[in-house]
Parts: sequence; structure tokens; C-alpha cells
Amino acid sequence: MSSVSRKLALSALLGATMLVAPLTAKAADADAPAAASVAAPIAGAPHAERETVEQRITSLHASLNITPGEEANWNGVTKAMRDNAAVMDKLVAEQSAVDPASMTAVQDLKTYEKFAHAHMEGLKTLTSSFEILYQAMSEAQRKTADQVFQNFGHEKAAS
Repeated sequence: MSSVSRKLALSALLGATMLVAPLTAKAADADAPAAASVAAPIAGAPHAERETVEQRITSLHASLNITPGEEANWNGVTKAMRDNAAVMDKLVAEQSAVDPASMTAVQDLKTYEKFAHAHMEGLKTLTSSFEILYQAMSEAQRKTADQVFQNFGHEKAAS
């Protein structure tokens, strides 16, 4: 199984990461600036449909109709998203340096565990920051947020 295939399979195993920075199909250079990290494409999506963390932030900001009064809370959400992207990019870069053929089944499982743990911790951070924003939103914004989250990743799966 190729390195890219393994990463895509890992991404599928972890499920849709939604707002948490997902695995990338191409590892970022460890010495690359932070901007490269947050611009990494979301893995698992076909090449033409990949969305960067920055694109997702922009899209969500517009979809959720974030008001100037909500920007401080929104900034907490975007910080969590960017931090999660950086963590996942680092893990992908580390794993990309390992020849998959040299890994034992136990090492492979431990790799999955490491990614799943990072995913879970990132989701906890994101949920906490998003909950603060959500509580400050108007009822109409909450309904929109509920729809955005219910529909994310499902519109393509149905077709």
C-alpha cells in the first residue's frame, strides 16, 4: 500500500474531521512556515474537491454569519482549527518519513492510535471553543450552524 493510500485510509478510518485539521495527502515540510501548515488540503477528498483549513474558516465565517461582536469568540474557533491542522501536519510529516513496508502490524496500529488520539484531543479543543461561540449566537445563527454541521460531508456521500 502506498504512503498516500495509507494516509487516505487513515483519514477514512478516523472519519470526517470536519473542522479539526485533517490529515493531508502530502506532508508539509517540518521547516515550512505555519501558513503552509494551515493551507494543507483536507485528505480523503478528491483532489479537485480538497479544501484548505483557511478556505474552511472563510466558508464557515460566511455560512454562520459571524457578526463583529462575535469575532473574539470566532477567533478562538479559528485558533483551534489552525492549531489542530499544525498538529496533524506534524504527525503526517513524521509518518511520511517511515517506510510503510518496514512497519510491523503493531507499529501500524500504534500509528493509527497516535492519529486518533490527536484527532480526539483536537476535537475536544474545537468543541470547547465552538461551544462558547455557539452560546453567543442568535437563535437564527444557531439553526444555521446546526444545519451546516448536519450537512457537512453528507451531501457528497448521498450521491
